Amino acid sequence: MTKKLTPEIEKFLWDAAEAAAALAYAPYSGFHVGAALLTSEGEIVTGCNVENASYGLTNCAERTAVFRAVAEQKLSRGVAIEAIAVVHRDHQSCTPCGACRQVMHEFGPNAIVLYEYEGERRQTTVNVLLPESFQL
Repeated sequence: MTKKLTPEIEKFLWDAAEAAAALAYAPYSGFHVGAALLTSEGEIVTGCNVENASYGLTNCAERTAVFRAVAEQKLSRGVAIEAIAVVHRDHQSCTPCGACRQVMHEFGPNAIVLYEYEGERRQTTVNVLLPESFQL
């Protein structure tokens, strides 16, 4: 892993992701997810999942946070994701999907990923979650 998160930063990311999960638009699945990412410049950006009746148009919390960070000029080729927390509103198991893993890899292959799985909080990196990722 690139860096170790301080307990304070880790707690802040968990709390921000939980707050974002409360904002999720998930009328079809009821699966409310929030994400909070930390950039290498110290910026925190949150996102939530947004569902659509046409499921293929749904966007996950992690990608919402990354896309928002890019749109707000808080993430670019020179600024990377240092860490991202992913939380389900009801604390169900919640790991990033494959599409989110690929998008996170674009902006932070060594980023720390915090997520919940089978009732416990876990920590890994994007590279571990997505070995041999697609690259141009």
